[in-house]
Amino acid sequence: MSSELLPPLQPVFVLRGHSVQVHAVHFTSGNTRLLTGDADGWIVSWNLALKRPVAVWKAHETAVLSIGSWGPDRIITHGRDSRLAVWHLGIENEGGMAKMLPVDKPSITSPHPWLLHILTVNTLNFCSFAMCLDGIPQPYTAHMAIKAKSHPPPILIAVPNTIDSGGIDIYQLPAETRAAVIHADRNITTGMVMALAIQAESSRLQVAAGYESGHTMVFVQSDPGAQFQRLYSARPHSQPVLSMAILPSGDSYVTSAADAVVAKHPLPAMQGVWKTELKPFKLVQTKHSGQQGLQVRCDGKIFATAGWDSRVRVYSAKTLKELAVLKWHKVGCYTTAFADVLESEITNTGDGVVEMEEENAEDDDESIPAKGSLAVSTVQQRRDAKAQMTHWLAVGSKDGKVSLWDIY
Repeated sequence: MSSELLPPLQPVFVLRGHSVQVHAVHFTSGNTRLLTGDADGWIVSWNLALKRPVAVWKAHETAVLSIGSWGPDRIITHGRDSRLAVWHLGIENEGGMAKMLPVDKPSITSPHPWLLHILTVNTLNFCSFAMCLDGIPQPYTAHMAIKAKSHPPPILIAVPNTIDSGGIDIYQLPAETRAAVIHADRNITTGMVMALAIQAESSRLQVAAGYESGHTMVFVQSDPGAQFQRLYSARPHSQPVLSMAILPSGDSYVTSAADAVVAKHPLPAMQGVWKTELKPFKLVQTKHSGQQGLQVRCDGKIFATAGWDSRVRVYSAKTLKELAVLKWHKVGCYTTAFADVLESEITNTGDGVVEMEEENAEDDDESIPAKGSLAVSTVQQRRDAKAQMTHWLAVGSKDGKVSLWDIY
C-alpha cells in the first residue's frame, strides 16, 4: 500500500481537562506522570497509565510558560506573573491533592503542593526558563530524576535579565542566588531574548540564546566567576526565534522561529577549537511559519515542533528532514514534549511479562504482597510499565486539549 493511501496518523489518547490553551507539557516521575499547564495558571498532573488527573492546583495568577522537574518529587513552574516556583509533589503526596479539572472550574483555594522556592524573574519576553545540573556533564533527564534521592543536586536556571531584556540571568537552586549575568551585546541589535538553552560540564558553562531579531548566539564561561565569551553568532532567521534545544550529544543545537526556517548550529566549547568562522550546520526552509515548542527526543534522533497551523512536525535531528506531520487539533499548537524512555531499566522476560529493575530491592517476607492483592498489583505494574516504555509525544494546543502520540 502506498503512503498516499495510508490513513492519517491519530493520537493514541486525548486528555481533555483545560478550558483554555495549553502552553506547557512535561513528562516526569519516570514517565508515569504528565504535567500540563494552561493560560489561566492551572497545573494538572496526569497518571499516564490511567489517563486520569492525580493533582490539580493553580500555580500562577496568569499563563504558565513552561514546566520542568528537579529530582523525583520537585516540579518547576514558570508563569507570566514573573514567578518561577519549585513545588514538592511526590507520588506519595497525591492523595491530598484536588482532582477536579480546570474545565470543571475548581476552587482556586484548592490544596497546593508544598512551595519550596520562588524566584522573581523577567517574563515580559515570553521566554521559557532553561535548566541544567550545576557542573554535571550529563543533561538532566528522567533517568537522573528517578535515581536522585531526597536531596537532588543543585541546578542552574537561565532566564532573561530582570532589567535588560537582551541580557540573561543565571540563578542557582537551592541557594536562590544569581550565579552569573550575560550582558546584551551592544555591537549587535538583537532585541529581546526569546529562547534559551543551557548545559554545564565540570566548570564550563554554555548558554545558547535566540533573539527577537532572528539572531542566535552561544556564550561560554570557562570557570566560575569568569566573563562569558561569545563564541558563536548567526542570524539564520528573519523573524523572532521561538524555541531551541540542545542535542543530547552536547555539540549542537536546533532552532525554530516565527519564519519557516529550521536551523542546526554548532555549540562551541572554547575559543580556538574552531579554525574558521562558525556558521550554521544546516538551514532548511520548511515553508511552514510559526513553529515553536521545539523538543528533542532523549536518543537525539528526532525532534518535534508545534505549529501555528495546528500541525506537529517531526524532523530528523541529523538531516533536518521532515519525517512526519501530525494533524488532529483544529487550531494552533503551542508546545511538545517527548517521554524519556528508560530502556536500560526495562526488560522483557520473553513470556510477555515486563519487569522493572529496582534499587535496594529486599527479599524479606514483608516485601511479598498478600495473595489477594497480587493480581491487582500485577495489573497496575503492567500498566505503569507500559506507560514508561511508550515513546510518547505529547502536544498542547490552543483548544485546551493534550494529544498523546506513539509514532516511533
